[in-house]
Amino acid sequence: MQLASVLDLAAARPLWSQLCARRRQQIEIDASAVDRLGGQCLQLLLAAKQAWAVDGVPFSVVHPSQAFTDALRLSGANELVAEAGRE
Repeated sequence: MQLASVLDLAAARPLWSQLCARRRQQIEIDASAVDRLGGQCLQLLLAAKQAWAVDGVPFSVVHPSQAFTDALRLSGANELVAEAGRE
């Protein structure tokens, strides 16, 4: 699943819909195109990671852009940065 370049409030609902459609399925999220990561979309990604863990299904973020990685660090969401593998 490819993330949009701008993950702001307007992107939260479509992101939620995409994640819900893939619930209980292995998911790989490509964050290479992200230029801006807002709080609402970050919360959705963190909640999704937790939901996938509860389901026992793989959840990974791959190819994080520098902007994505920086936003995670600034938000204190380092566990998602570690998952991303900084590819």
